[in-house]
Amino acid sequence: MAEPQHLPGGRVPSGATLALRDLVEAGALLRHVVSRRAGLSETEMTTLDHLSRAPLGPAEVARLLGVSTAASTGIVDRLVDRGHAERQPHSEDRRRVEVHLTDSGRSEILAQLRPMFAGLAALDAAFDEDELAVVERYLRGAIDALEAVIHARP
Repeated sequence: MAEPQHLPGGRVPSGATLALRDLVEAGALLRHVVSRRAGLSETEMTTLDHLSRAPLGPAEVARLLGVSTAASTGIVDRLVDRGHAERQPHSEDRRRVEVHLTDSGRSEILAQLRPMFAGLAALDAAFDEDELAVVERYLRGAIDALEAVIHARP
């Protein structure tokens, strides 16, 4: 049997830490598999995911994806061509545009992810509010730890 890997300070990772690592890896694989099934690039699928939360300006899309505004324009163009997104005038500043998820884009996401959503809903239902609060606190802390690496200056 393999010797467990140790964290800095000599600690052995907890079961929660190991499960989180597995979740991160599964999430990366999920995005790859779902994108392929939908005939989209992973970047296009990520953009649809961001747009499912709120309309975004082209510069915001670029920032969220970590690409240039020229690259984000191409990504949005492809999604618009497929009918998954549309550009609309900004509600408060007519000089700007926002990219909105269309019904087609929403349907594409739901068609691909419906089994995951059902499984997560069942999992949520198996926990009481106090347990869910602990899970959320752990996951929010894990997000902070990941973002510390993402935003660190080399």
